Amino acid sequence: MAEYIRFLKFVKPHLWVMVLAIVCMILSSSLAGVSLGMIIPVVDNILSGKNIALPGTTHAPDILLHIIDKINGMPKGLLLNWVVIIVSILFFIKETFLFFQTCFMNQLGQSVLKDVRQAIYEKLLKLSNDFYSSVKTGELVSRVTFDVGIIVNSITEGLTDLLWQPIQLLIYVVILIWIKVYFSISWWLVLVTVVIFPLIIFPVVKIGNKLRKISTSTQESMSDINSLLFETIYGIGIVKSFSAEQYQKERFKAFNNRYYKMMIKSVKRIAIISPLGEFVGILCMGVVLWCGGKEVIEGRLSAGAFIAFLAALLSLLKPLKRLSRLYGINLQAMSAITRVFNILDREITIKNKPEVLELSHFNDSIEFKNINFSYNKDRIILDGINIKLAKGKVLAMVGMSGTGKTTFVSLLPRFYDPDKGAILIDGKDIRDFTVESLRGHIGIVSQETILFNDTVRNNIAFGKPDALLDDVIEAAKAANAHDFIMKMPKNYETVVGDRGIKLSGGEKQRVAIARALFKDPPILILDEATSQLDTESEKLVQEAINRLMANRTVFVIAHRLSTVEHADKIAVFEAGRIIEIGTHAELLQKSGVYKHLYELQFRSRPK
Repeated sequence: MAEYIRFLKFVKPHLWVMVLAIVCMILSSSLAGVSLGMIIPVVDNILSGKNIALPGTTHAPDILLHIIDKINGMPKGLLLNWVVIIVSILFFIKETFLFFQTCFMNQLGQSVLKDVRQAIYEKLLKLSNDFYSSVKTGELVSRVTFDVGIIVNSITEGLTDLLWQPIQLLIYVVILIWIKVYFSISWWLVLVTVVIFPLIIFPVVKIGNKLRKISTSTQESMSDINSLLFETIYGIGIVKSFSAEQYQKERFKAFNNRYYKMMIKSVKRIAIISPLGEFVGILCMGVVLWCGGKEVIEGRLSAGAFIAFLAALLSLLKPLKRLSRLYGINLQAMSAITRVFNILDREITIKNKPEVLELSHFNDSIEFKNINFSYNKDRIILDGINIKLAKGKVLAMVGMSGTGKTTFVSLLPRFYDPDKGAILIDGKDIRDFTVESLRGHIGIVSQETILFNDTVRNNIAFGKPDALLDDVIEAAKAANAHDFIMKMPKNYETVVGDRGIKLSGGEKQRVAIARALFKDPPILILDEATSQLDTESEKLVQEAINRLMANRTVFVIAHRLSTVEHADKIAVFEAGRIIEIGTHAELLQKSGVYKHLYELQFRSRPK
């Protein structure tokens, strides 16, 4: 409940909408109560042909007595006409207020939905890479869509009922008290009502306790479905090439069946709440009808007053039923709220210190000093890394896959922080600079090419929608991408599709290189930057990169050693350590691991 109340902070900016909805609720419910009061003259005066009487109410207000005298003196046909007209007008106004109340509450719900999704998305942008390595993409998408949808349902429907039904209950209780006072309803009849009606709540609470557990399992099942769906779409080529359609189909079927079973359980429990509550309510009504009917038969109670009393009790059933259903809805929402707050409350591990500097320029060197790092404590990825690179120099990293090269360069832009040691720029720990200014000095072309479902122009000038086209074209030419871009249907305004699916592997890589070159940073990280290029394109792009390396500090990861022969330093990684370091010529003279790798690649080249 505390988390639910905490979640209502998202309602606060839209409080005025909720106030308008509450006003409409009060007016609509009040008019319903007035319409209910019209039963008395219809039954007692028009249908029975008797005058309305207030037995035992000598202290009734004069205005009420005056109204009753007017009604009693009115011809029955005219009174019937007025009752029909007044009731019709009252119901029209009531339904009008009900319409606006529904609109306001749905506006409130959609506004909260928008704000919650925005808050989650902004938090996802802030969370560090270690968070994404521990959760599934489908699970995150499920929380932004499915879970938030459940929460908003609890606001548009649940919060509406939480506000509206108590108002209706209050109004009908006031009507009951008014009828009891002015028509001498026996206290024992009211007492029977007060004692019996709360029995409706008991089965609701029992069912609701099971519903929350089922709701949590349901949301987890939807996360599994989303995860498998994303994996299948992303890796559809692998699925087809391995003829694994049947295997994936069975996996999806299992997840889908589990979700189906959870939903059926949930629906059954929510569905039983309303009829069960209504059945208990009807039993209560039966007791009241039997007791009150005897009062009418024996002449101690007006038929119109008793029917109005009975109608008020029947009217109490609806808000009680809605509140019972609300209990189930809110229990579902509580599970979803918990999952949403698991993201919103997640600690951001990579963040700025309270007192932090702006990295305005890079003058001298970058140094990795006694670096140790592990993704989890049982396996060390980097162990005792020490290396210093002067400004404008090129460091190439080579070695077998899984030796820590990509992790090593990921520490520089602070995608992760080292467990021990420090990375220094011009002698200052990079954790002393703002993350934004640090990353602003670094351009990256990653091993896995990431393009967005946007135009070529916006992918190259990513994050700078106001960039000049001439600057974009210059970067594309430097990356040898301009020619194929100009052959596309809309040139630089062509949308590349999800993950750049409309481009070939080499074309995607060149657009990614152009994106890094457009940023024009003093530090470049090239993680297998030419791995997806054909021989001719690789040569052209490599020449462009070589030209642009002047006055830049470059970290290059490459498996093809021919691409790093001219690097100022080459570091050989093995099992998270740097085991050799030097120039290409120096390392060949050492007859170590580098020479062995170089000779293997040299022999494997086609002649």
